[in-house]
Amino acid sequence: MDLYPEMESCNNSENSHHTITSLVTGATISSTTSPSITSAPSRYENQKRRDWNTFSQYLKNHRPPLTLSRCSGAHVLEFLRYLDQFGKTKVHMLICPFYGYPNPPAPCPCPLRQAWGSLDALVGRLRAAYEENGWPPETNPFGARAVRLYLREVRDCQSKARGISYEKKKRKRGPTQTQTQTQEHQHLFPTNFSAFQALPLPPGDHDI
Repeated sequence: MDLYPEMESCNNSENSHHTITSLVTGATISSTTSPSITSAPSRYENQKRRDWNTFSQYLKNHRPPLTLSRCSGAHVLEFLRYLDQFGKTKVHMLICPFYGYPNPPAPCPCPLRQAWGSLDALVGRLRAAYEENGWPPETNPFGARAVRLYLREVRDCQSKARGISYEKKKRKRGPTQTQTQTQEHQHLFPTNFSAFQALPLPPGDHDI
């Protein structure tokens, strides 16, 4: 997942850039070349660890440098907004003729952004990693209200601009066992018994 290019306001040295790039690109390589091991951490745990290491590196490269104890929701938003310029999702502007088109017929100069789903998943992993590393939930900057509002704004904006819906589709509930049995019963034994005509009795049976 290409979410972590080096920040311009950070140290632009080749070593820092190489560190962040290798942390990110390692996700694709390891997932395709590593053998399946039962005792190995899950893909989610590996990605969470990489996300945490990358964000820690981001704090060190920040100018002025930031410590995790001083990191707030505002710094998380700064990090997410910076990642936008390296996104691969086309988000149409209001003036674009393809605004609201899920499959535009031609290219346009609208900017590329990080997809809402990628940002939402990233924040979720970092939020969990923060607490797993011993920090209290009360000071978790990834759970700040400002971060939640920002993600909601990104979701709504991209949904309208791209002409797609991020709402979860409700599962259609199948017929219950009682309904199924009733339908089968009605199929075998129609309730409109008046539709069945009485069979005529054979001759000579009327007097029986």
